[in-house]
Amino acid sequence: MPETYDIREPNLLAAGAIGEPGSRVFYIQAGDEHRRLSLKLEKQQVVALAQFLRGVLEDLPSPTGELPPADLVEPIEVDWIVGQIAVGVDEADAEIVLMVEELVPFDDDDLDELPELFDDVSTGSSLRVHIDPARAASFVAKADALVAKSRPPCRLCGQPEDGGHACPRLN
Repeated sequence: MPETYDIREPNLLAAGAIGEPGSRVFYIQAGDEHRRLSLKLEKQQVVALAQFLRGVLEDLPSPTGELPPADLVEPIEVDWIVGQIAVGVDEADAEIVLMVEELVPFDDDDLDELPELFDDVSTGSSLRVHIDPARAASFVAKADALVAKSRPPCRLCGQPEDGGHACPRLN
């Protein structure tokens, strides 16, 4: 059953990965004193979110404090896989609102019934986290550190190199 979570005073917003570069699984966690959600996502989603938050932070007043980058909290039990991510700014409260929606898969067989699918759209769970600029800056720092541990990108195609990289540009 899809649920909607609204975390207004988070004590956790973390990005992390488990595994070795090339086979890591990426997560974000958000939580407050009542709950903690662990969401699985792609590395590029973490990168894009960090880049966007960096831009948002440039338009906001500098954080009044500094938080150390948060680590994932064990045990990690995936609540859902991330589909869409959106970011908003509540200027009145000087906070950033991170909105994350669950990826809701459908079968390729359903493509024949596409008009009917839109009549009965199955929505997934969603999360809204209200974060201050200091927590956003902490998240960006952690995401940058994660990416720095990644395999270097191919200078021609941008895909990760892993020793046996077959670059499509050289084909």
